[in-house]
Amino acid sequence: MVLQEGSIRMPDQAGDGDIPAEFITFKYPLQRFAAALRSKEPVRIVAMGSSSTAGREDVVAYPGRLELYLRRKYNNPRIDVINRGRGREEANEELLRFDADIFAEKPSLVIWQVGTNAVFHDYNLDGVAAKIAEGLVRLRQYPVDVVMMDPQYVTAMLLDDKADASDRIVSLIAGAAGKAGVSVFRRWALMRHWHVQNGISFERMLDPGDPDKLHQSDWSTQRVSIALCEAISKAPAAAI
Repeated sequence: MVLQEGSIRMPDQAGDGDIPAEFITFKYPLQRFAAALRSKEPVRIVAMGSSSTAGREDVVAYPGRLELYLRRKYNNPRIDVINRGRGREEANEELLRFDADIFAEKPSLVIWQVGTNAVFHDYNLDGVAAKIAEGLVRLRQYPVDVVMMDPQYVTAMLLDDKADASDRIVSLIAGAAGKAGVSVFRRWALMRHWHVQNGISFERMLDPGDPDKLHQSDWSTQRVSIALCEAISKAPAAAI
C-alpha cells in the first residue's frame, strides 16, 4: 500500500480515513511525559472527560485503546491510561473531580476532553469556557503535561440549532489552550476531514446503537485512538 506523506494508515484497513500530519502535530512538547518514559517508573496518563472518554457498552473507549497503542509504540507494558470519563459531565462538573481523579494519580500527562455536552445540552458557552480556563490554570500549577481534546464531529453536533455552538466551542477550547500554553488534539477537524475529504459516512462514524447520533462508532473511536497515539508519540521528541 502506498501512503501519502504525512499520513498513517493501518495496513489491514484499506478505505479507512487518512490521518494528515496537521491533525497529529502538537504545538507544545510533552516534556514530563518524555521524562516519565525515560524513567524506570510506571508512566501514568489520566483521561478526563465525559461519555466519549468513559465509553459505551458497545464501543471500546479510547483510553483503553490508547494504552494498548502506546505500550506497543514504546514496547513498554508499564504505560497506564487511567479512564476518568463520566457520562453527561462538562468542565463545570469535571473540575470538582480534579483532586481525586487527576492529582491523586500523579500522572505525567492529562488528556482533558471537553465541549460536547456544553453544546448538546445547551450550556452557556461563555460559562463553560471560563471553567475550562480555570481548570487549565489549576493543571498548569502541577508538574503535568496537558492535552485538550475538542468535540466529536457527529450528526447531533451539526443540527441547525447546534452547528454554530459547535464551531464556537471548538474555537473557545483552542483559545483557552493557546492562552495556557497547552496543545489541542483536534478531534473535530480530523473527523470532519474524514467525512468531507474522505467521504466517510456518518453511519460509519456513529455508534449505531445511539439514537441521539452523538457518540462515535467502534471504528471512528479506534481511528481517533490511533491518531492520538501518533500525536503523543511525536510530541516528546522535541523535549528529549
